[in-house]
Amino acid sequence: MAGELVLITGGTGLIGIKTIHTALKAGYSVRAAVRSQSKADAVLATPTVKAINPGSRLSFVIVPDILADSAYDEAVKGVKYVIHVASPVIKGEGFTPDQYETHLIQPALKGTAGILESAYKTHGIKRIVITSSEVAIIPWEEFIAKEVDTVYDDTYQIPFPAGPYSHVFEAYSASKVRALVATKDFVAEKKPEWDIINIMPSFVVGDNEMITDPKLISDGTVSAAMAQVLGGDSGWGAVPSTSVHVADVARLHVDALNPKIDGNQSFLAVSEGERGTRWEEAIAIVNKNFPEAVKKGVLPNNGTAATKRTKVDASRTEKVFGFKFASYEEQVKSAVKQYLELVGEAAA
Repeated sequence: MAGELVLITGGTGLIGIKTIHTALKAGYSVRAAVRSQSKADAVLATPTVKAINPGSRLSFVIVPDILADSAYDEAVKGVKYVIHVASPVIKGEGFTPDQYETHLIQPALKGTAGILESAYKTHGIKRIVITSSEVAIIPWEEFIAKEVDTVYDDTYQIPFPAGPYSHVFEAYSASKVRALVATKDFVAEKKPEWDIINIMPSFVVGDNEMITDPKLISDGTVSAAMAQVLGGDSGWGAVPSTSVHVADVARLHVDALNPKIDGNQSFLAVSEGERGTRWEEAIAIVNKNFPEAVKKGVLPNNGTAATKRTKVDASRTEKVFGFKFASYEEQVKSAVKQYLELVGEAAA
């Protein structure tokens, strides 16, 4: 409820910073877990935080190593809610096969287990919201390589895929499956006083106020849309046809704190219905909305993208939370507007 204290981990990432902004706008007090004071300073420097001017409603706790034993013990004390966003993501440079277990799977598993263990040691927490992923319930080969007619929804379940892993995305998917299974097992075994909601985003696209260097605008999943706008390609080949606006993902995390929404369930965050996202349509979107920037060459808008059909049904999420996911066009516009601002060009 508004005014109560929520701990947010991973607050300096794409989803995390938007979640901090959204929680503050909703009236919550936020304790952000960050790795260093410089990270806290970067959060405070974002235009949205400055505009909100939250004062004592925004505080920080330094957690330098989220994988250390009892890393969150102090961070969870006195909070009513936890939003656990922190987890490894696939960056552009990727990981080598010998790093899959150490850099993807174990950090995702131990980070999630750690926050649950710390929360279990204290009292007064009402709910924990965890950033999961659609790949926690979709077999990775069907997500990346195979086109099947299955329409995946949030009731779908898959077993933990054991290694060794042949692809970085297989390892990433395994990390999300394993964290989800571990979370459900923890609740079943420990029966904590709090419940859990898992938010399962697809490829997240949109603005990120933690980025101040325009060269980093297409970092992470945003590159699936933005790389082609900047004249290149994402380097991922055909990308599954699932995307979601970062603002919608943040809203789900914060709205999920509402006790009117039953706990111990999962919600997919995927826009555009069963048709899905067509990544290559970013070119037309940019030509339509930013013609002057294209004409001047600020936006080359001549790169390539390809879409791999993947059918996901997130309609239950829209029904329960009472809003419709923003379109791919809005996602692209959000990222492009930020890029133009960073390079000092008018968004027209």
